[in-house]
Amino acid sequence: MAKETGRKLIAQNKKARHDYHILDTYECGLVLTGTEVKSLRQGRASLADGFAQLDNGEAWLHNVHIPEYSQGTWTNHSARRRRKLLLHRAEIDKLLAKTQESGNTIVPLSLYFKDGRAKVEVALAKGKKEYDKRQTLREKQDRRETDRAISAVRRRERGRV
Repeated sequence: MAKETGRKLIAQNKKARHDYHILDTYECGLVLTGTEVKSLRQGRASLADGFAQLDNGEAWLHNVHIPEYSQGTWTNHSARRRRKLLLHRAEIDKLLAKTQESGNTIVPLSLYFKDGRAKVEVALAKGKKEYDKRQTLREKQDRRETDRAISAVRRRERGRV
Protein backbone atom coordinates (compact mmCIF):
# COMPACT_ATOMS: atom_id res chain seq x y z
CA MET A 1 0.00 0.00 0.00
CA ALA A 2 1.33 3.44 -0.95
CA LYS A 3 2.09 5.94 1.79
CA GLU A 4 -0.50 8.69 2.11
CA THR A 5 0.75 12.19 1.22
CA GLY A 6 -0.76 15.64 1.16
CA ARG A 7 -3.38 17.32 3.33
CA LYS A 8 -6.97 16.06 3.69
CA LEU A 9 -9.32 18.38 5.60
CA ILE A 10 -11.72 16.68 8.03
CA ALA A 11 -13.37 19.53 9.91
CA GLN A 12 -13.14 23.31 10.09
CA ASN A 13 -14.25 25.80 12.73
CA LYS A 14 -15.58 28.73 10.68
CA LYS A 15 -17.27 30.26 13.72
CA ALA A 16 -13.90 30.75 15.44
CA ARG A 17 -12.74 33.23 12.78
CA HIS A 18 -16.00 35.14 13.26
CA ASP A 19 -15.93 35.20 17.07
CA TYR A 20 -12.19 35.77 17.67
CA HIS A 21 -9.24 37.86 16.48
CA ILE A 22 -6.65 35.24 15.49
CA LEU A 23 -3.27 36.27 16.94
CA ASP A 24 -1.09 33.22 16.17
CA THR A 25 -1.58 29.67 14.84
CA TYR A 26 0.11 26.37 15.69
CA GLU A 27 0.00 22.93 14.07
CA CYS A 28 -0.30 20.16 16.68
CA GLY A 29 -0.38 16.42 16.65
CA LEU A 30 -3.11 14.56 18.52
CA VAL A 31 -3.01 11.51 20.78
CA LEU A 32 -5.89 9.37 19.47
CA THR A 33 -7.18 5.82 19.88
CA GLY A 34 -7.66 3.48 16.91
CA THR A 35 -11.42 3.93 16.68
CA GLU A 36 -11.02 7.73 16.72
CA VAL A 37 -8.67 7.58 13.74
CA LYS A 38 -11.08 5.30 11.86
CA SER A 39 -13.96 7.67 12.59
CA LEU A 40 -11.87 10.63 11.37
CA ARG A 41 -10.97 8.76 8.18
CA GLN A 42 -14.71 8.61 7.48
CA GLY A 43 -14.65 12.43 7.64
CA ARG A 44 -16.72 12.77 10.81
CA ALA A 45 -15.83 15.39 13.43
CA SER A 46 -17.00 18.72 14.83
CA LEU A 47 -14.87 21.52 16.26
CA ALA A 48 -17.80 23.84 17.04
CA ASP A 49 -17.50 23.94 20.85
CA GLY A 50 -13.84 22.98 21.06
CA PHE A 51 -11.14 24.73 23.05
CA ALA A 52 -7.66 23.93 24.32
CA GLN A 53 -6.38 24.21 27.87
CA LEU A 54 -2.93 23.99 29.41
CA ASP A 55 -2.67 21.77 32.54
CA ASN A 56 0.59 20.85 34.29
CA GLY A 57 2.72 21.77 31.28
CA GLU A 58 0.59 19.76 28.84
CA ALA A 59 -1.90 20.96 26.23
CA TRP A 60 -5.34 19.32 26.12
CA LEU A 61 -8.13 19.64 23.55
CA HIS A 62 -11.64 19.70 25.07
CA ASN A 63 -15.18 19.37 23.61
CA VAL A 64 -14.12 18.27 20.12
CA HIS A 65 -16.76 15.81 18.94
CA ILE A 66 -15.45 12.71 17.17
CA PRO A 67 -18.42 10.33 16.91
CA GLU A 68 -18.06 6.68 17.86
CA TYR A 69 -16.84 4.38 15.11
CA SER A 70 -19.81 2.45 13.71
CA GLN A 71 -17.97 -0.90 13.47
CA GLY A 72 -16.30 -0.42 16.87
CA THR A 73 -16.79 -2.86 19.72
CA TRP A 74 -16.29 -2.41 23.47
CA THR A 75 -12.97 -0.70 22.61
CA ASN A 76 -14.86 2.30 21.18
CA HIS A 77 -14.02 5.77 22.49
CA SER A 78 -16.30 8.37 24.09
CA ALA A 79 -17.22 11.11 21.63
CA ARG A 80 -16.23 14.20 23.64
CA ARG A 81 -13.28 12.99 25.69
CA ARG A 82 -10.32 15.30 26.18
CA ARG A 83 -7.37 14.63 23.90
CA LYS A 84 -3.72 15.47 24.41
CA LEU A 85 -2.11 17.92 21.97
CA LEU A 86 1.47 17.30 20.90
CA LEU A 87 3.41 20.58 21.01
CA HIS A 88 7.03 21.51 21.62
CA ARG A 89 7.90 22.71 25.12
CA ALA A 90 8.77 26.22 23.84
CA GLU A 91 5.36 26.48 22.13
CA ILE A 92 3.55 25.37 25.31
CA ASP A 93 5.49 27.92 27.39
CA LYS A 94 4.70 30.69 24.90
CA LEU A 95 0.99 29.77 24.89
CA LEU A 96 0.92 29.61 28.68
CA ALA A 97 2.35 33.13 28.96
CA LYS A 98 -0.07 34.51 26.35
CA THR A 99 -3.21 32.84 27.75
CA GLN A 100 -2.59 34.30 31.19
CA GLU A 101 -3.18 37.72 29.62
CA SER A 102 -6.78 38.87 29.84
CA GLY A 103 -9.11 37.77 27.05
CA ASN A 104 -6.78 35.32 25.30
CA THR A 105 -7.81 31.72 24.66
CA ILE A 106 -6.81 28.77 22.49
CA VAL A 107 -9.34 27.56 19.90
CA PRO A 108 -9.09 24.81 17.25
CA LEU A 109 -9.41 26.09 13.66
CA SER A 110 -9.18 22.91 11.60
CA LEU A 111 -8.67 19.16 11.89
CA TYR A 112 -6.93 17.33 9.03
CA PHE A 113 -4.67 14.50 7.99
CA LYS A 114 -1.17 15.56 6.90
CA ASP A 115 0.89 12.78 5.33
CA GLY A 116 -1.33 10.19 7.05
CA ARG A 117 -1.13 11.72 10.54
CA ALA A 118 -4.00 13.49 12.30
CA LYS A 119 -3.20 17.15 12.98
CA VAL A 120 -5.15 20.03 14.46
CA GLU A 121 -4.48 23.71 13.80
CA VAL A 122 -5.02 25.68 16.99
CA ALA A 123 -4.96 29.45 17.32
CA LEU A 124 -4.16 31.85 20.09
CA ALA A 125 -7.19 34.11 19.89
CA LYS A 126 -8.72 37.13 21.57
CA GLY A 127 -12.52 37.36 21.83
CA LYS A 128 -14.26 39.95 19.66
CA LYS A 129 -16.76 42.39 21.06
CA GLU A 130 -20.24 42.50 19.51
CA TYR A 131 -19.48 45.67 17.54
CA ASP A 132 -16.32 44.05 16.12
CA LYS A 133 -18.42 41.15 14.82
CA ARG A 134 -20.87 43.56 13.18
CA GLN A 135 -18.01 45.53 11.63
CA THR A 136 -16.45 42.34 10.25
CA LEU A 137 -19.78 41.32 8.69
CA ARG A 138 -20.21 44.82 7.23
CA GLU A 139 -16.71 44.74 5.68
CA LYS A 140 -17.39 41.29 4.22
CA GLN A 141 -20.69 42.49 2.75
CA ASP A 142 -19.08 45.65 1.30
CA ARG A 143 -16.31 43.57 -0.29
CA ARG A 144 -18.91 41.24 -1.83
CA GLU A 145 -20.91 44.19 -3.24
CA THR A 146 -17.84 45.81 -4.81
CA ASP A 147 -16.81 42.49 -6.37
CA ARG A 148 -20.31 42.12 -7.84
CA ALA A 149 -20.25 45.68 -9.22
CA ILE A 150 -16.81 45.18 -10.79
CA SER A 151 -17.83 41.88 -12.40
CA ALA A 152 -21.06 43.47 -13.73
CA VAL A 153 -19.06 46.31 -15.36
CA ARG A 154 -16.64 43.79 -16.90
CA ARG A 155 -19.56 41.76 -18.29
CA ARG A 156 -21.05 44.88 -19.89
CA GLU A 157 -17.68 45.82 -21.41
CA ARG A 158 -17.23 42.33 -22.88
CA GLY A 159 -20.67 42.62 -24.45
CA ARG A 160 -19.75 45.87 -26.26
CA VAL A 161 -16.52 44.60 -27.83
